Amino acid sequence: MDMTGLTAERGRPAEADAQTGLIRVDSDAELTRLVEKFSGLVFRVALCHVKDPADADDIMQDVFLALYTSRRGFADDEHIKAWLIRVTVNKCKNLLKSCGRRLSVPLENAEEVQFLPKERFSLIPQLMKLKPKYRVVLYMFYYEDYPIGRIAELLGEKQSTVTTRLARGRKMLRELLTKEGYDEF
Repeated sequence: MDMTGLTAERGRPAEADAQTGLIRVDSDAELTRLVEKFSGLVFRVALCHVKDPADADDIMQDVFLALYTSRRGFADDEHIKAWLIRVTVNKCKNLLKSCGRRLSVPLENAEEVQFLPKERFSLIPQLMKLKPKYRVVLYMFYYEDYPIGRIAELLGEKQSTVTTRLARGRKMLRELLTKEGYDEF
């Protein structure tokens, strides 16, 4: 993420607030730490939704800008991670429903991007062919190792909805892999 424009100190230390005990993202050092720790996650979640690396990169920058300008306090890094995923999903939904996005033809080059280690990358091109509601749930379950309850919480869905999407997504992915000649699945 390009940090230019975000370099002004905001005056408060990065450690937990003495009164509330909450972590606030009030310094460049704290923002840099969080960007280094979570930028890959935010990018991958965005890419699963929008299927375009350039759009995913823009969303990632917007998400971290929102974090930096937020006056919110966080209990710990896990709380920050959940907030980042939720904001990423919302920004992706906003982009996908925007008029300019609906009138444009998607650039299908996301299959060429290797954003995961090779041993976990092999199914990403096929996963990208699924509808976002299945693709995101499968990604979060298998690649980010989130349990169904946590996925439901992060996406703002019921657990039963996530379970159904996971089952249907698996079935669709299996059919797609069989159709493409992957006999081992």
